[in-house]
Amino acid sequence: MEATQLWSFDLTFKSVFISDIHLGTNDCQAEKLLDFIKDMECENLFLVGDIIDGWELKRSFKWKQSHSDVLQKLLRKARKGTKVYYILGNHDDFLEAFLPIAMGENMSVHREMRYVGVNGKEYLVTHGDLFDAVTMTKKWLALIGDKSYLFLLKVNHPLNFVRRKMGMGHWSLSKYMKKNVKKAVSYICDFEQILSGYALQKGAGGVICGHIHEAEIKNIGNVEYLNCGDWVESCTAIVEHFDGRFEVYDATR
Repeated sequence: MEATQLWSFDLTFKSVFISDIHLGTNDCQAEKLLDFIKDMECENLFLVGDIIDGWELKRSFKWKQSHSDVLQKLLRKARKGTKVYYILGNHDDFLEAFLPIAMGENMSVHREMRYVGVNGKEYLVTHGDLFDAVTMTKKWLALIGDKSYLFLLKVNHPLNFVRRKMGMGHWSLSKYMKKNVKKAVSYICDFEQILSGYALQKGAGGVICGHIHEAEIKNIGNVEYLNCGDWVESCTAIVEHFDGRFEVYDATR
């Protein structure tokens, strides 16, 4: 199912779920995220993992002012009363040793959480890396996959430069590969099934996650599966309206 965008221009929500910002990388689209955070108001803001990319910072420290601006905006949201929950992912697992962390009255860091939606359903909120067999058992292989993904992002820059010169829109090579390469499609399907099964075992009616950079809202058996997407290519988030509806917010549309 393709992610859909049905919201009005009113960016006031009950809760917002954002994942995979990857601050510290060249491909992080911090400016688009800043525009969204600036205009958006919510009671609860969940940062669903891979917010700061510790893997990339170890390889090469690349920190832009816009990345600091994102962190400052998030802290300002918390100071103004928004409840901010930081859920750890695999790229920001360097914070694991400090759990649990409370960063002021309205900001805290967790491995996973439970959230009861306006609709009364209980959701498991987790980044999802713990349900990725590659990340769990073979970190060296996950690092190779991460480097391959970064390579595809680099290749995408000259491709889109040529497309712009030809009057064509943005196109993502890595997203194309994920949707059309058989092994990638199978991997995403397996991830969704395993994570949804875990949520069901934990007594939750839904799961809200990130990790695979593929925004989605769908039912898998009796579990509602919601993936936030990312702020590297898709620039998406999951938003919950006050009437209980969940939608995919797409900042590129």
